[in-house]
Amino acid sequence: MSTLESAAPRADLRRRVVVISASVGAGHDGTTRELAERLRARGLRVDCLDVTDVFPWRLGRLLRGTYHGLLLRLPWIYDGLFAIACRFRGAAPITRALLRPVRARMRRALPEDADVVVSTYPIASQLLGPLRRDGHLAVPVVTYVTDFAAHPIWLSPGVDVHCVAHETSRAQALAHAAAGVRVAGRVVSARCAPASTAARRRARQRFGLPPQAPLALVVAGAWGVGEVAATAADIARTGAAIPVTVCGRNEALRSRMVLAGTGPVLGWVDDMPELLRAVDVLVENGGGLTALEAMACGLPVLTYRPLPGHGRASAAAMDEAGVSTLVRGRDQLGRVLGELTGGERGRRARAAGLALFAGDPAAGIADLVAGSGRRSPGGR
Repeated sequence: MSTLESAAPRADLRRRVVVISASVGAGHDGTTRELAERLRARGLRVDCLDVTDVFPWRLGRLLRGTYHGLLLRLPWIYDGLFAIACRFRGAAPITRALLRPVRARMRRALPEDADVVVSTYPIASQLLGPLRRDGHLAVPVVTYVTDFAAHPIWLSPGVDVHCVAHETSRAQALAHAAAGVRVAGRVVSARCAPASTAARRRARQRFGLPPQAPLALVVAGAWGVGEVAATAADIARTGAAIPVTVCGRNEALRSRMVLAGTGPVLGWVDDMPELLRAVDVLVENGGGLTALEAMACGLPVLTYRPLPGHGRASAAAMDEAGVSTLVRGRDQLGRVLGELTGGERGRRARAAGLALFAGDPAAGIADLVAGSGRRSPGGR
């Protein structure tokens, strides 16, 4: 098993790492923020850059808005585009070609004294890989794949190291001929950890939740996208758990669900680790940051009515790896909820999820910083 990790932290504030993400939801931002903090804790200077700010003529804002609109209103179009990107061998090269005019802007946005550049967003990787491959970027480039599925748009020739979540993800990346693929630990807040019975009781009191009943936390990212109301209603019908729904910043969804009366409904939650301590299982649809936070808290994760495109791809990969259970039909939901909240299946899922956090990707990146210089790029 190839794992990107190391032991002793290094302290060298002369060395600099640039982490590039995109403001397309709280998941990418949260991962970038946590990774940056871990690198700083190792004594490195860290700059965070939003790739949408690199695009000219506000095209980055258009990219973000289009992605949001497709997921919210036209998911079938997004699903089709994602399928083409994964199955058509020319999709990634075409993407890189379309991004060619932005490469010079990306290069100018990077500080001259950067020692390593890390991407946590696929479009950034498709810009950085060619720069590295063609000799316009002399320092190592790392792609930290935040999705559990390693689909082609994440993978770019020229990138030195692709950090993926699991051996299942690594096999997918290698099947697409990615270079330098390593299994790296996942990053979430240190506050995400298994809770004691007393902590669970206090968390339920804080959020005004039932003190004894099994609770299923329903999440759908910062935008509250997907079949959220239907998911909560399906859970309530099973009688296996009470749904507790987080609507993120989608106030229209929150209003509809309050009127429907399908269990407790919350809007944006600032303290997700505390809320995760209060519940028995997470029900999610995108394989995003909250799913990882739940795994770090020792919660079993169930994927139901997954989002199109990357959501379905990550759901299948997570299920194959054993870190989440993909429920494909409403008739299975009650049985699986019961098995995850009180059976051997739940114990296995919790153990598999916690294993994702055994390594620290910041350690491996720090090692690259220590050895950085003008080296030949990754695969061409």
